[in-house]
Amino acid sequence: MAAKPQPMDPVDAAWYHMDGATNLAMVTGVSLTKEPLDFERTKTVFASRLLHLRRFRQRVIEIGFPYPKPHWEDDPHFAIEDHFHHVALPEPGDKKALLDLLSDIASTPLDYRRPLWQVHVVDRVGSGSAFILRFHHCIGDGTAMMAIAQLLFDTQPDAPLERETLHTRPPRAGLLDSLAKPVKRVIDQSAQAISSGASLLLNPAQAADLVQLAARSAGVAVGTLLKTPDPQSPLKGELGVPKRVAWSDPVDLAEVKRIGKATGAKVNDVLVAAMAGALRHYMQARGVETDGLTIRGVVPVDLRRPDRALELGNRFGLVFLDLPVGVSGQLERLKVTKQRMDGIKQSPEAAVFLGILNIFGRTPRPIEEIALTIFGSKATLVMTNVAGPREPLYLAGCRVERITFWVPHPADLGMGISILSYNGQVTLGIVADAGLVPDPERIAEEFHHEFDRLRAAVEAESDRSAGAVAAPAITCMATTVAGKPCKNRPLAGSSYCRVHQPKT
Repeated sequence: MAAKPQPMDPVDAAWYHMDGATNLAMVTGVSLTKEPLDFERTKTVFASRLLHLRRFRQRVIEIGFPYPKPHWEDDPHFAIEDHFHHVALPEPGDKKALLDLLSDIASTPLDYRRPLWQVHVVDRVGSGSAFILRFHHCIGDGTAMMAIAQLLFDTQPDAPLERETLHTRPPRAGLLDSLAKPVKRVIDQSAQAISSGASLLLNPAQAADLVQLAARSAGVAVGTLLKTPDPQSPLKGELGVPKRVAWSDPVDLAEVKRIGKATGAKVNDVLVAAMAGALRHYMQARGVETDGLTIRGVVPVDLRRPDRALELGNRFGLVFLDLPVGVSGQLERLKVTKQRMDGIKQSPEAAVFLGILNIFGRTPRPIEEIALTIFGSKATLVMTNVAGPREPLYLAGCRVERITFWVPHPADLGMGISILSYNGQVTLGIVADAGLVPDPERIAEEFHHEFDRLRAAVEAESDRSAGAVAAPAITCMATTVAGKPCKNRPLAGSSYCRVHQPKT
């Protein structure tokens, strides 16, 4: 007897409904291996490690009254062969050919008659292969993606096919690595109430929790609605079906940490400032007057409870971050970025939007689309960061050299930016509407160049500071009886003149 369809969690349902012809709600990741992958072995590893997760064997159907709602249903015809594809890049098998393939894949919807995931094993990618996995956002978010990676990848090339069940929490996804304690307490309480998925009508206690959250955070919600729409720019406008993807050359994570230490900033502050700088230079090249300009990014904040760390699904809120693309100097831009990042850590905005997504998932799709249009007008792009594995990984016995991923940019947002650290290297991934941004690789290049500019600015500031310390005083450091600075020359080897020499 077939299992009864399960109602989709409201937050996951909200993401399911965000899917559209011009903006697919898909998470896409690519892993580049040093040696060619064996297709059959890769498929066997995937089946052994991930197919015990029901979401990979379930399709989505919409049923119910008075309006249909998404449900999970076991696919009676499930076969892994329907989801695994084996292709090869045309000569010369370079990065451009791979980006063209990835752009085509990112523009193509999944088959909704089947479970919403797909794998491409691509041969002739340099001397190795590319493993491309994409899944619908209703299956999981960035933290879920890292949980999948923990199951799929190995830390040794000769790891056994069968492994013990993992219980360690994957790294949190998101640019906000910490929240203020009072805010975190509110979020934990509200997220626990929201994440149960219980009907508000049938469970008054859950409704009371949500009412309390709404009372605490009404100002945040109203403030968001009152935000002025983001300005029109080459990054924002009418969307089409084709998408373009790109990724940057790797940046040394140790270098990012050195810049952060020298400026009193955190790693994520440095990464966001570099991204803002890259967008500034790209927009200038497109003829935009950027001085004084601010655009907003939508930033996911992981709100998972520790006991649900390895579960799939979506448990994150959203906050709006003002990106200082209008600030010209690298160090000043970093300073402003840090101030704004610190500011949103004090806000309950993430919990508010988790609640809003929960409500969206309970409403008819047209209502959600109207609300998304309103909120989507307030920003230009989505951006997130994932702290990936620190050590090299292996897939089906082959070492993984590079990993990157791309996030969806729902509503009317034209771009998604993702930052992933892996094995001591940081990579920026960009997916953008091809009509708005036909050349996202230029942004990726500017991101890499921005670190060169940041490093040079930090070194120049360090040299100036050292020179200021070493330079002798030009005038006496003392104050006269009249309370004015002394203008006499100091004695050799002293900061004071003959009249104001300190008494010994």
